[in-house]
Amino acid sequence: MKNNVGKVDQTIRYILAIVLIVIAVIFEGPFFWLIIPAVILGFTAAISWCGFYKLFSINTCKFDKKK
Repeated sequence: MKNNVGKVDQTIRYILAIVLIVIAVIFEGPFFWLIIPAVILGFTAAISWCGFYKLFSINTCKFDKKK
């Protein structure tokens, strides 16, 4: 799998994941579903690969780690 998520994009994804988890925990009830996109954002940031980026041929990664 070729990396397509750069460092800045990865950092933004981690921050958004944390924010969504905090909102889900603080507001509980109807906001609990925010855990799902938070997990997806965290996972895609961790593996540096995004399926939507692949679909639309977007690449924010300057260097490919996996050659």
